[in-house]
Amino acid sequence: MELSAEHLREKLRRDLQAEHVEVEDTTPNRCASSFRVLVVSAKFEGKPLLQRHRLVNACLAEELPHIHAFEQKTLTPEQWARERQK
Repeated sequence: MELSAEHLREKLRRDLQAEHVEVEDTTPNRCASSFRVLVVSAKFEGKPLLQRHRLVNACLAEELPHIHAFEQKTLTPEQWARERQK
């Protein structure tokens, strides 16, 4: 099972048709695999936070059992544009 940041980034980009994905491997600070992700996708439009996180979790269903800690931030393209203007 490959748990590289690049693998997770490509899978999220492909499966969620994401326009922007950031994956940070935070493992060096922890005792087991851990990652922090930011996913920007139109698939999140009109969905509450919990449903967005479920989409990400479903996308990474094979990988999550092997990840000790996983933080995620999910934004629509409109939210991402507003956040970048700050």
